[in-house]
Amino acid sequence: MSSKATSKNTLIKLGTGDKVFYAINTIFLGLMALIVIYPLYFIIIASISDPDAVLAGDVVLYPVKITMDGFKKILERSDIWKGYLNTIIYTALTVVLSLIVTIPAGWALSRKTLPGKKFWMIYFIIPMFFGGGLIPFYNVMSSLGLINSMWAIVLPSILSVWNLFMTKTFFESSIPDGLIEAAKIDGAGEYRVFTALVLPLSKAILAVMALYYAIGQWNSYFNAMIFLQDEARYPLQLVLKEILIASENTTGGSGETILQQYRMANQIKYVSVIVSSVPVLMLYPFVQKYFSQGVMIGSLKG
Repeated sequence: MSSKATSKNTLIKLGTGDKVFYAINTIFLGLMALIVIYPLYFIIIASISDPDAVLAGDVVLYPVKITMDGFKKILERSDIWKGYLNTIIYTALTVVLSLIVTIPAGWALSRKTLPGKKFWMIYFIIPMFFGGGLIPFYNVMSSLGLINSMWAIVLPSILSVWNLFMTKTFFESSIPDGLIEAAKIDGAGEYRVFTALVLPLSKAILAVMALYYAIGQWNSYFNAMIFLQDEARYPLQLVLKEILIASENTTGGSGETILQQYRMANQIKYVSVIVSSVPVLMLYPFVQKYFSQGVMIGSLKG
């Protein structure tokens, strides 16, 4: 009863200015949500609508003349499934290797007793602002014999300095020094402290880093475009890019054929977004409960 009375008193105390403020906030946030959600919704309804209706602008709030031809054209191709398999392999390897590299490095940088800590901080900060460029990058990969191999896709992606510093800040903010000291008093060494104490308390940042690296690798196509020559090794994003370019190539043929290619290209454009995004959207619910905690602690505190 007391809580209900308090709630009623709080509502009564709201003045006209407060009500106007909350109303404006609600309208503003609603518009922002609409701006974000509607393009995603439009991609879905456009992918299953008749291409002529989409081109004519008739598809606005709901699908028109529902057709699955775009999905059939995409999914009946063997190179799509091969691209899916390649991308899954590249992404899984990247996530595993990235966590192996990023988490221990972030823990080391978070320790005040790290020898040469200032040097290592500068060493990692410099690549955030300066890069050697594409030609030196290609020459390095070529000299290492990685051209046209999956390692040309995986190895350059296993460490993000931004993710490293986020991990470092998480450890500084979330692992009490007293807990570490107590473990050492009980006889635990550095390795034991890290594996038995720190890692079990770091599920949030582990989930966030896994998601960040997975999304980054899943959506990547530039390195594959530069370093891969064998189409059988292409990741999904590059396969979809090649399909879209081929479908938009309307040179030659009769006017009716060109129009047909243009209609199909327009539909494939929307279908490709869905085909490439669904696996990532399916992954997010499994890490969502850790996501907010890991991002907020790792990026804002410290």
